[in-house]
Amino acid sequence: MRRVALALCCLTVALAPAMAAPCPGNPKALGTARTITVEPSAFPRIGTVQYRNTLPLNDREVVITFDDGPLPPYTTRVLDALARECVQATFFLVGRMATAHPDLVRRIYNAGHVIGTHSQNHPLTFDQMELPRVEREVTAGIASVQAAAGNPKAVAPFFRIPGLARTRQVETYLASKSLSVWSADEVADDWFRDVTADDIVRKAMERIEGRGRGVLLLHDIHPATAMAVPVLLRELKKRGFKVVHAIPAGDRPRSVPELDTPVADSGSWPRVVKTSAPAMAERPVTAALPRPPAARPEAARTQVASRTTTISVARKPPHTTGATTRHTANRKTTAAAPIRTQTTIQRRAWTTTWPRPTRHTYWR
Repeated sequence: MRRVALALCCLTVALAPAMAAPCPGNPKALGTARTITVEPSAFPRIGTVQYRNTLPLNDREVVITFDDGPLPPYTTRVLDALARECVQATFFLVGRMATAHPDLVRRIYNAGHVIGTHSQNHPLTFDQMELPRVEREVTAGIASVQAAAGNPKAVAPFFRIPGLARTRQVETYLASKSLSVWSADEVADDWFRDVTADDIVRKAMERIEGRGRGVLLLHDIHPATAMAVPVLLRELKKRGFKVVHAIPAGDRPRSVPELDTPVADSGSWPRVVKTSAPAMAERPVTAALPRPPAARPEAARTQVASRTTTISVARKPPHTTGATTRHTANRKTTAAAPIRTQTTIQRRAWTTTWPRPTRHTYWR
């Protein structure tokens, strides 16, 4: 009996998830509870927002993911917040952004996070593009991120379709390249133009609580998200949630060479949105977080169309040159003829396809 009891004890220990290592400088950190290996053949499509299947998570377990980066200073602040809580996440990087900021790509990897890809230019028309362009966007994005990381093996075979604009053609092509297609289980709507950090935390926690587990989708290119992440991590800890890190199968380098000098921003999409918000501080989730100025629409989404339009505007002249004479019954009056001038404005339009088809127009 003693041998049976000992065997059962050993089996229980073997099946139990590994305990998270202590977090230096933060004994109360959320930490990363365990890791799971994601093989594309076993998990070809992930996320119940669009698919039937997702990652095999236990109750109150969350996988945190970020899209569209890297973009300083917001990705930097997100990385700082994750490091303080010893939390690992998955970053789906845009090729052009990785090329512009390879120092951040390498920092993401060396901090223990997983790097996936998110196309070369982040077009929100994957569901409308011909297959050759889809192929170019996917392959160029992977090549750019691999070059920025300094080691092709540092990039996982994980891909998230921009705007989650999936089609059977796109999914079939991605499967042929042995890529896991990631959607999500919960979103926090952090790409909305006027969203605040409070909004992001509230929506994320409501939806995670409602489902009890899942893959959370955020964007590390927005100031509100950067301010929300520290609060969100503390809320997850407070409510008893644990973070799971999804890693690719196979060998990965322990680290990649750091870059001593950050590469200057060359104006790549999306452009940096200036914000005067103070540095993130420890505060409860109910506190009023500073609200950053609204980002210009084109800073948050790829422009699908851009057109210059000339319109005529009538204005009153400063003198009576070119005036016309009008007679009334009793007197003759002089009215200044309006002078028509031309003003050039730009119309920028783009379409988002998820969570519902929406056409946006912005004039300036």
